[in-house]
Amino acid sequence: MSSIVTGEAVVLELRPASFAARALGLVLDVIANVVLLILLIILVGFAAPDLDAAATRAIILACVVFSFVIVPVTVETLTRGRSLGKLAAGLRIVRDDGGSIRFRHAVIRGLLGFLEIYVTFGGLAIGVALFSERSKRLGDIVAGTYSLRQRVPVEPRILPAAPPYLQGWVAMADIGRIPDNTARRAATFVQQAYRMAPASRTNMAIALASELASYVAPPPPAGTMPGDYIGAVLGERRNREYERLKRAEQRNLATGERLRKLPFTER
Repeated sequence: MSSIVTGEAVVLELRPASFAARALGLVLDVIANVVLLILLIILVGFAAPDLDAAATRAIILACVVFSFVIVPVTVETLTRGRSLGKLAAGLRIVRDDGGSIRFRHAVIRGLLGFLEIYVTFGGLAIGVALFSERSKRLGDIVAGTYSLRQRVPVEPRILPAAPPYLQGWVAMADIGRIPDNTARRAATFVQQAYRMAPASRTNMAIALASELASYVAPPPPAGTMPGDYIGAVLGERRNREYERLKRAEQRNLATGERLRKLPFTER
């Protein structure tokens, strides 16, 4: 995964496509382009059976350029980096800054793609991509683009909550102003705990629970597990914040309603 900072100072987490995914998309695109070329040649053969050798060679060359350069460039330009193969593999070509590609990017990729994919039978593209950080082929390096994974598995969202044996305690607990950094690290732990090794998960839970304990009173019941403690505190903190915001919204609505009922001169 790579991080890109936009002009608004927003960090975007993007996942470049793997070499295998790019290879799959490329193979599908090549098959589609070859099929198109064969169909065009068959169509020309039926339409003009009496062409001489020079005219036949010229038409075949035009069909090759149309199928292997013009069509890929047009498709990538109109779809902003998608093609039949990339659509099937869940990929999209984007600029190095994460933005959509334009016509000039597609042209560079298409012209160099004809050289590195069809002229060298994919050898040049494979050789360059194997030693590129984002599996870029030569056309990507020159155009300033790379392939992005669009089918990213959705991470399960885990909401912190108090287990049954802590619900009575946490409902009566005094939860002070927990620093944003501490709350953020604790929330991240809740989301990522199931991925961590048991020893690391236990050590981090103990450290975070001890840090949160400085802002919560009274102490939890004896035998409380650190992970359950973190979930209970964060869950109750979220519920109380939600209730506070709901009450504030109700007060604002009531105040607005009273103002609407007052005569204009009394406002």
